[in-house]
Amino acid sequence: MSKRVLTTESGAPVADNQNSATAGVGGPILLQDQHLLEKLARFNRERIPERVVHARGSGAYGYFEVTDDVTAYTSADFLGEVGKRTETFLRFSTVADSLGGADAVRDPRGFALKFYTEEGNYDLVGNNTPVFFIKDPLKFPDFIHSQKRDPFTGKQEPDNVWDFWAHAPEATHQVTWLMGDRGIPASYRHMNGYGSHTYQWTNAQGEAFFVKYHFKTNQGVRSLSAEQGAELAGKDANSHQTDLLQAIERGVNPSWTLHVQIMPAAEAANYRFNPFDLTKVWPHSDYPLQRVGRLVLDRNPDNVFAEVEQAAFSPNNFVPGIGPSPDKMLQGRLFAYADAHRYRLGVNHTQLAVNAPKAVPGGTADNYGRDGLMASNAYGRERKNYEPNSYDGPAETGKPLSAPLAVNGHTGTHEAPAHTKDDDFFQAGELYRLMSAEEKSRLVANIAGGLSQVSRDDVIEKNLAHFHAADADYGKRVEAAVRALRED
Repeated sequence: MSKRVLTTESGAPVADNQNSATAGVGGPILLQDQHLLEKLARFNRERIPERVVHARGSGAYGYFEVTDDVTAYTSADFLGEVGKRTETFLRFSTVADSLGGADAVRDPRGFALKFYTEEGNYDLVGNNTPVFFIKDPLKFPDFIHSQKRDPFTGKQEPDNVWDFWAHAPEATHQVTWLMGDRGIPASYRHMNGYGSHTYQWTNAQGEAFFVKYHFKTNQGVRSLSAEQGAELAGKDANSHQTDLLQAIERGVNPSWTLHVQIMPAAEAANYRFNPFDLTKVWPHSDYPLQRVGRLVLDRNPDNVFAEVEQAAFSPNNFVPGIGPSPDKMLQGRLFAYADAHRYRLGVNHTQLAVNAPKAVPGGTADNYGRDGLMASNAYGRERKNYEPNSYDGPAETGKPLSAPLAVNGHTGTHEAPAHTKDDDFFQAGELYRLMSAEEKSRLVANIAGGLSQVSRDDVIEKNLAHFHAADADYGKRVEAAVRALRED
């Protein structure tokens, strides 16, 4: 069997890959050494801009299989028949740290899922928590700035983290999640995933429903204590990546069961709190979980950079039967995610294999987008690049993806619509009261460990007031723990 020939980027054979061309045996390197220049220039460009958030990630391919009939609620084709399977790609990630961070840290985990459906790609971008820190996208850049490395010290600063939370009382619920036992998952396989946002489903009759997605791990929820997380991060910064990779290579394919909560659209306006508030959950007693199907991961990527780092998810990638809700954070992300990918990967990022739709021949979207950086789609010379046209170009269907949302009122900046129970603390208190005595103790210790490092007393006091507002015992215990650590 003949050896494969090493070539340049243009396909020319490489004669010597060990020695640069020089002027004589000991002379300087020659500018004419095309192979050397190309190799160095390409190396300089091997890294694309890092994601601002969710930079450190792992991913795998798999499938979603429908197990229960939900056609009464959505006309989405990939959910239209029990037993139907759809190929998927799932990317897990940490939120705050950079690519060089460790996996076993206290941080929310991204849970971004791409369904390669027959009607186009559907992206569901969520986390391993059902809620988030803020409810308005205008706050998002400031929130992330407060959680990332400080521009002066180059590390995450408790002063910044807790100062932002002091001015964002709606974060109390998510802070309680993050500082609790589930703040450091034992692995990506042992955590739940949530769509987090509220989405809209529309059935074949045009009836609209609001839904929340819950992916329950079939491996069981397992988490690490702060001490266990620190030890694991020190031993193997890539612990969660290693675990996912090796499990699938062994044939131990992780799986999740998808459940949804379903709210008839007409009930949203009069619900006791704003159902589109990302800092709140819908009680299961009001809207119980309904099983939909199961997600299985069974294939590792061949190239982490090409398939995980370049994977692009956007919550505005919907399919017929599924659409957005008035969730303000979701509305902001409909723009922000796609725009981030156009910056990081280029306007033609959907032509990359991991992002390309499988619903159309050749994996190329059939539209009139042309050219741009790294354009690889080829169009026949007779094809038109405008619409409408008198030839055979793709045409609109006239069928909306989802039901229309009624809107009214004056333009301007507004507070959230008033509901009877819309304060920022009651669900954080409910979550605290659900915890066992041991869970409460660990939660209090985790919060106090960070809050006690804050240099300003007024920032500490504002945060303590949030915990007091959530639950009297909660606030009392956190305050006592912080005082004790400050006095040491």
